[in-house]
Amino acid sequence: MPSRFPDFRLEAHYARWEFTAKYNLAASDLETLRISDLLAMASDEDREGFEQLSLGYTPTWGGDKLRAEIAATYDSLSPDDVLVFAGAEEAIFWAMQVLAGPGDHVIMTVPNYQSMETIPLASGAQVSGVLLDSSDGWGLDLDMVRAAWRPNTTLVAVNFPNNPTGALPDPETWRALVDLCAERGARLFSDEVYRGLELDRDRMLTQAADLDPTAISLNVMSKSYGLAGLRVGWIASRDHRVLEQLERHKHYTSMCNSGPSEALATIALKNGEAIWARNRGLLQSNLPVFEDFFRTHQDLFEWSPPAGGCVTFPRYLGPDGVEAMTAGLVEEAGVILLPASLFRSDLACVADDRFRMGLGRTDAEEALQTFDSFLRR
Repeated sequence: MPSRFPDFRLEAHYARWEFTAKYNLAASDLETLRISDLLAMASDEDREGFEQLSLGYTPTWGGDKLRAEIAATYDSLSPDDVLVFAGAEEAIFWAMQVLAGPGDHVIMTVPNYQSMETIPLASGAQVSGVLLDSSDGWGLDLDMVRAAWRPNTTLVAVNFPNNPTGALPDPETWRALVDLCAERGARLFSDEVYRGLELDRDRMLTQAADLDPTAISLNVMSKSYGLAGLRVGWIASRDHRVLEQLERHKHYTSMCNSGPSEALATIALKNGEAIWARNRGLLQSNLPVFEDFFRTHQDLFEWSPPAGGCVTFPRYLGPDGVEAMTAGLVEEAGVILLPASLFRSDLACVADDRFRMGLGRTDAEEALQTFDSFLRR
């Protein structure tokens, strides 16, 4: 029986190159920590708790200590408002099926992470895309959201700071989007996995679950915390009916999370501000290196740094085209970039001369030097 889902283009590309290429210059996460680094941040009690941990099953909802630390990252939520998943992808997989199906209409920002649009389409929902405006810093146009609205619109799904563009709306636009969904009776699903990496802290948005009782906030340890190997993500919402539906669906996939991962994630969240500060510092030190690279090759690229997060979506102006350039770069020089074809959307036209680049790795300068040498050849 054939799968309902098409190949996940980005993940298939990474399956080929992520662990064979020397440099991942498209990484969507921050340079990670070692377990020893994380345990060095822990209290004596938490460190001993990790070492004495029993390797049995954990609660499907997530452990009490973990959910309490997650809830503490919100302004108004309690541990009962949190459901833990095995990464953000499991949460997306079930949320996009539970929240939308035949007869429902979904509005979604483009470009996006492929499963955000693939899964509701496969579930039988009608889905419309609102293209972020590249000429306006990848801005969100609320008039386009209103124009896409239908009588059966039940869900609006967004990702800010955005992957792959690094876009971040201003607080007024964000609040207006939340209010629009509330006024028209649609639920807002907000992917907030890059929150915390804003170099301008005044631009950090209030999380959707804090702003509206039906809104859903998605987050994960992978991106702004740089702890992808823990595979711990979550959905936060004050709508317990939806959380209970999602918990029952989780029984069919992960059932529960890894106990060691939950314990380490709890330690990380207790030290979240310190980890965020470390990661923002890495971005801050890397930015001049990227600026120098693009200044040197301004005849080949148009680029702007991300407003939030650690990824950006430059334009390639070379005559060979972005697909040929990125293929040659990884095959000949061992440097991964993600071409626009991996962000193709069925909902709106993503420009085919773009590529995703990540700014959050410690070997970024060496990778850019290799990229520079490739371009000069």
